[in-house]
Amino acid sequence: MADSPYLPEFDSEGGPDADSASRVEGRVRWRRFALLTVPAVAVTAGLGIALAQGALAASFAVSGQQFKVSATSLEGEGFAQYGSVDVNARQELIPVAVTAIKEAKLHSLCQSVVTTLPVIGDISLNLTAGQKTPVEASNLFVDATQLAGDAEFTNIEIGRDASTLDKGPAEAQGMQDLFAQQADKVTISSLQQTAWATNAGTFKLSGLSMNISKGKKECF
Repeated sequence: MADSPYLPEFDSEGGPDADSASRVEGRVRWRRFALLTVPAVAVTAGLGIALAQGALAASFAVSGQQFKVSATSLEGEGFAQYGSVDVNARQELIPVAVTAIKEAKLHSLCQSVVTTLPVIGDISLNLTAGQKTPVEASNLFVDATQLAGDAEFTNIEIGRDASTLDKGPAEAQGMQDLFAQQADKVTISSLQQTAWATNAGTFKLSGLSMNISKGKKECF
């Protein structure tokens, strides 16, 4: 019978040949390693393909800081929400929930970010707008990690495949088979949101005011 490539050879004294056993052990270990790495490689490749196809939220590299956004109320038409991934300058992947709205109005908008600098300490950047005339945005995308408030939806669809969304902006679609939801209209009172990125087709800020101050001064 021909020598099996999976069985050790035997030396003149009837014991397993050491070199042969080493080759077999090494072969088995490499196979186990391959089996363990295949899922990770597949996930990474899948994310890479999705990024190339624009399925993930990677229109620009996000900074290393999240910012906070609040508003007394948000009114939107054409709402969609789905999971996605942002990418920073180090090419690290950051999971986010994308909220996309065709046309949005925000009352009493506040945006804040806190930076900690050596020696100086905390520095806060605060932006406010829409105290009298609401802030208006079209094709608004917010890549968030936290959202709170009192929400009301009109004709909502929960559990829709993210790749088939059609009520939000044209680009508001996620990866196939992923969970998503959409609605004709959305109203959120006492909005509080923590996000990595925001982008919009147009963003009209009425009564804009921006200031920088020492210490931690956040919207909420």
